[in-house]
Amino acid sequence: MSLYYRPIPRVDPWKNSQSFAIAAGGIWFDQVEVLGRGREPYVVPASAIPEERIHEIISSRGGLMGISIDKPILMGILNATPDSFSDGGVFETTDAALKQIKNMRVQGAQIIDVGGESTKPGAVAVSQELECKRIKSIFEEIEEKKPNVSFSIDTRKSGVANIALGLGAGMVNDVSAMGYDGEMSSVIVKYKAHICLMHSNGDPETMQIAPYYDNVLLDVYDSLSLRIVEAEKAGIPKSRIVIDPGIGFGKNIDHNLALLKRLSLFHSLGCKVLLGASRKKFIGLIGQEKIPSKRALGSVAVGLEALRQGVQVLRVHDIAEHYQAVALWSAMLFPKAS
Repeated sequence: MSLYYRPIPRVDPWKNSQSFAIAAGGIWFDQVEVLGRGREPYVVPASAIPEERIHEIISSRGGLMGISIDKPILMGILNATPDSFSDGGVFETTDAALKQIKNMRVQGAQIIDVGGESTKPGAVAVSQELECKRIKSIFEEIEEKKPNVSFSIDTRKSGVANIALGLGAGMVNDVSAMGYDGEMSSVIVKYKAHICLMHSNGDPETMQIAPYYDNVLLDVYDSLSLRIVEAEKAGIPKSRIVIDPGIGFGKNIDHNLALLKRLSLFHSLGCKVLLGASRKKFIGLIGQEKIPSKRALGSVAVGLEALRQGVQVLRVHDIAEHYQAVALWSAMLFPKAS
């Protein structure tokens, strides 16, 4: 029977001699929850689990596109689409997109994730040609003006990724974890780019129709583990792989909460971890806010819990609010660097 090892994260300034740092960062653990299918979880001292599992959890993840992840990174969301769930149609024009890029950079975003296709629940796929048209002029302007911020392209399509990476993007954020387009890995290798492998259960058009898992936490973990193996086989090293459990992508509210409660499990995969939960429906349901643009406080609450569990990157809409929250959180966790 396969066993799974979740470091139980701690942020207290007192550490004992048997503690380890998650991903060589500021979150530490001295106990591990051992999980398995069809059995009750139990807790053991961290020193009692296999050495190779400890190594995966504690090894340094390096930087991301030249950015240090010693402290959490904010990735700003820029949807150049007419139908995204939160801000569809707001940043469709190149001028509006560039203005928003500047705003997010000033507010504290270190990465900006540009997307030309909505992947909200129920969204219908658009052609590669249309998606390219939506993002190309934005990246051409970025390449010309060279704003002091890094860029990611949010796409499932290798042709779109090829254009964006050729114009200066450093990462592809693929909601299909490179399962949609068989040529995606070769584009990543060509540019020596980073790749974010996100878990999703089905296509956006149908993924929220009665999603089901035997064990959502372990099913998502196993799926991402397989995608990491495939990426490495294609020539992408772990140092350039980011993983995202895919909150809201083929998951109901209970699935989302189960993943969020035990996010620290994903450090056992040995990659940087990104969370994209900003403004999502479950936040509105729990926080009783129907309007996505008014869900900043709920998004911050989820983001801070993710940071407590060692997540390195938060993908968010509301940069100013998250920047302030993360700055205060970091000052308490890293007082010497504040």
